[in-house]
Amino acid sequence: MALDETDKKILRLLQEDAHYTLKDIANKINLSLTPVHDRVKRLEKEGVIEKYVSILNKKKLGNNLTVYCQVTLTKQTYDTSEGFNQSILNLPEVVECNYVSGNFDYMLKIIIPDMESYHHFHQKKLSVLPEVSLINTVFVISEVKSTTVLPI
Repeated sequence: MALDETDKKILRLLQEDAHYTLKDIANKINLSLTPVHDRVKRLEKEGVIEKYVSILNKKKLGNNLTVYCQVTLTKQTYDTSEGFNQSILNLPEVVECNYVSGNFDYMLKIIIPDMESYHHFHQKKLSVLPEVSLINTVFVISEVKSTTVLPI
């Protein structure tokens, strides 16, 4: 799908603040309300805008530890990967899971309250998965940048 500059302006504004009203957006990009409405609806219908969410402050919710796990599977087969994928979908602590190339198979991002909670997660939830052969863990000391804004 080709996006023109007006579409991109709308998307940048919505990424900045999804609470902007259509009127707010129209005023900011110097366009009348109806074309803004039509464009937003088209972007939603075509799946460019997937959904609207609230971004929560993880620390205020008591989740003070961010962990990245590099996971190697027992076998690099379709069935093994699918079994692991299904298991990960049921672990709310895992906020991102990516199948990657390189020396391991998956990169997980885990948000959790503290080291004790991670130890429990590692021992009771992740390492017991039958598809898991090896877990290499990296703890985030300081978050430099975290954004949901995509470059447009």
